[in-house]
Amino acid sequence: MNEQHYQLCLESPVGQLRLIASKTGLRAVLWPNDTNRVKLPANCEISNDHPILKTTSEQITQYFQGERKEFDVPLDLRGTEFQLETWLSLANIPYGKTITYQQQADSINRPTATRAVGSANGRNPISIVLPCHRVIGANGSLTGFAAGIATKQFLLQLEGAWGEQTLPLT
Repeated sequence: MNEQHYQLCLESPVGQLRLIASKTGLRAVLWPNDTNRVKLPANCEISNDHPILKTTSEQITQYFQGERKEFDVPLDLRGTEFQLETWLSLANIPYGKTITYQQQADSINRPTATRAVGSANGRNPISIVLPCHRVIGANGSLTGFAAGIATKQFLLQLEGAWGEQTLPLT
């Protein structure tokens, strides 16, 4: 994997996000303490003018300002066929709505793959843009999220998909 990658850091209400792109698309949106969740090349050139990173940065900023509900940046996803299918299905969950892992498994015609869907979502490299935070437990609880449950709740509250009770972002 000698392909060149580029990165840009973006300050956000949930901490500093690290955006990674190849020449063809967005590869990752990493949380402040993201370490080994997403496999990426060791060397990423810092770039404040890479067109995909600039567009992604603008769109995520608009999202946090409540001005954007969908993203339209080119993606460069790398994963198994199942992971790609699972990740791309996340884009079909409307802003301000949640679904269960079972509903997501059903949506990709894999009704017995609920746990595998959860595992694939846990490896979603493009958080926020592919909104895995909109997938919740069967009992309506907030479950597993790479940036922590408080961040998941913050994102859902931002979208109006979760009640007023708040968890501290720490």
